[in-house]
Amino acid sequence: MARLPDIDPAKLTPEQKKVHDAVVAGPRGRIAGPLTVWLTSPPLAERAQELGAFCRYHSSLEPRLSELAILTTGAFWRAGYEWYAHSKIGASRGLDPAKLEVMRNGGTPTFEKEDEAAVYAFANELLRTKRVSKPNYDKAVKLFGERGAVDLVGILGYYSLICLTINAFEVEPPDEPNPMPNP
Repeated sequence: MARLPDIDPAKLTPEQKKVHDAVVAGPRGRIAGPLTVWLTSPPLAERAQELGAFCRYHSSLEPRLSELAILTTGAFWRAGYEWYAHSKIGASRGLDPAKLEVMRNGGTPTFEKEDEAAVYAFANELLRTKRVSKPNYDKAVKLFGERGAVDLVGILGYYSLICLTINAFEVEPPDEPNPMPNP
């Protein structure tokens, strides 16, 4: 059960309604998950949802690789709602469901595709050690360019905010048990 009640659209303040309407009119089409929490602070919600729209829909990484970065972040933080929201999307973008299952269970998958291996190595290392080694950095820049490396860090940072929100406010998947096993 979430620590904050669901937002009732009929009871939104003008500030909340502005953010709500912007999100609903955008590519997400609805308020769900951590956005319901963020609406409690409309200025945060407004800025976070704009960053999120960039990270999810407009980064220089192709969607398959963005989803891999998102899911690596969700697995690291053990954020069930995030996994629920993105695992099917990742599979639909071409990620191997068996490898995603290894991640969901806390394991380290082996990726055959060079770009997937590079995203996972960069993301996993940065999240776990708070740094990126020269070989992983160089590989990411070689494959995605400097902009791609910056966009990757942006995705990891934004989705860490999402996962922290999910975990702090106990945002659960709708009508489903939490898909993340305990660490």
